Amino acid sequence: MIALSDFLILGALLFCLSVAGIFLNRKNIIIILMSIELMLLAVNMNFVAFSHFLEDMAGQVFVFFILTVAAAESAIGLAILVVLFRNRQTINVGDLDNLKG
Repeated sequence: MIALSDFLILGALLFCLSVAGIFLNRKNIIIILMSIELMLLAVNMNFVAFSHFLEDMAGQVFVFFILTVAAAESAIGLAILVVLFRNRQTINVGDLDNLKG
């Protein structure tokens, strides 16, 4: 049987990988969105692991809510990205300076 610490270590590694993906790559919006999704999946894995080992269904219910928010976030983010690409012909973060004063 796999121990709880194994799941937590894997979740921590995935979370650290996603944080590194956000901080190391600030140029491409698609990679930033994928890193945020990976971060949410690492948290979901920890919720499921704790839910299984504590024999409580509350963690798995939270996972369903997080997955719905993640799906909505990725759909809206990709829709904004498509509109942005159509208008600017680029998705590089450095080229997007509309909000500068």
